[in-house]
Amino acid sequence: MAKQKVAMLTAGGLAPCLSSAVGGLIERYSDVAPEIELVAYRSGYQGLLLADRIDITKEMREKAPLLHRYGGSPIGNSRVKLTNAADCVKRGLVKEGENPLRVAAERLAKDGITILHTIGGDDTNTTAADLAAYLGANGYNLTVVGLPKTVDNDVVPIRQSLGAWTAAEVGAGFFDHVSNEQSAAPKTLVVHEVMGRHCGWLTAATARAYIQKTSGNEYVDGFMMNKQLKNIDGLYLPEMDFNLEGEAERLKAVMDRTGFVTLFVSEGACLDAIVAEREAAGETVKRDAFGHVKIDTINVGNWFSKQFAALLGAERSMVQKSGYYARSAPANRDDLRLIQSMTDLAVESALNKVSGVTGHDEAQGGKLRTIEFPRIKGGKHFDTSAKWFGEVMDAIGQKWKPAG
Repeated sequence: MAKQKVAMLTAGGLAPCLSSAVGGLIERYSDVAPEIELVAYRSGYQGLLLADRIDITKEMREKAPLLHRYGGSPIGNSRVKLTNAADCVKRGLVKEGENPLRVAAERLAKDGITILHTIGGDDTNTTAADLAAYLGANGYNLTVVGLPKTVDNDVVPIRQSLGAWTAAEVGAGFFDHVSNEQSAAPKTLVVHEVMGRHCGWLTAATARAYIQKTSGNEYVDGFMMNKQLKNIDGLYLPEMDFNLEGEAERLKAVMDRTGFVTLFVSEGACLDAIVAEREAAGETVKRDAFGHVKIDTINVGNWFSKQFAALLGAERSMVQKSGYYARSAPANRDDLRLIQSMTDLAVESALNKVSGVTGHDEAQGGKLRTIEFPRIKGGKHFDTSAKWFGEVMDAIGQKWKPAG
């Protein structure tokens, strides 16, 4: 049998699982196949194209458990689409006329890689699927096993992606401090913008975690630091329709009664309408290599703040974004358990030459399995019929209806 050699890479945005997933893969291989050589490509697919790799030494393997303590990626990230040759040429990753898939495949072959682990979201894993298909069609002997990473929890058909639970918990802690800004000035509007381009799961889950975190608080009667100051007054997701004037009327009554209003907003809420509004005004909206709108240039939270501040008569308004703070955190206890189960399966699948993405398959009753690459897609919408989401909206006191 040919000698096995394992490579791994992390790609896309950060999530609170990358460091731990890399550590988990190293630990598992060290336990079940310590003779197998391990390497990592620095900064994701960019490192693969540029032959920039990290050789994982015996000393690094022994200290791999330390990686569970940290956020970020110990092997670096980037956003590179191997099927977007023009973008790869523009970045200097391949030469004009070269096929990035072929360059990547030949690098893997030259490095003697027999197993590749990709840790990322839908873009990372659909790129891995493209690479696996190219390798198979061109006679390369390589097994590709991905791990699903995204704070949005929006990968089809995976029930729970790595890092999302942590991002919700950390985002709630972030806003627990920010909410105190309501005491800084009369008639304050605070908008908490949460990550989630097409999927509102993280915004909803962060709201739930925040409500749970603050529900047991004790206050001194008579002061302004009370339950109302810690409340969420409105929550807006891509999957929800709402009437701006109607919501403004409801929230103005809250502002008049209490002197402050708190909104939780997904970064993708009303995104299409805002983009259309800007393009109609002649503005060019920037997009990334995958064709996605560069969401940090849109500033949805600022749009909500401007719309509602005027309608509510706010004297002070502010937008606070928990995204980078939450996504760069180390994995929490729940995610650590999920990571271990998925890395163990990823190693088992790789050694058995089964390619795909590990995850709890919603089409098969939530069974943890290695899901076939062609079934992996991004843009999964949050199921607003979930019982816990109804409880969150009841706690907020907001009437709503599903989008469409």
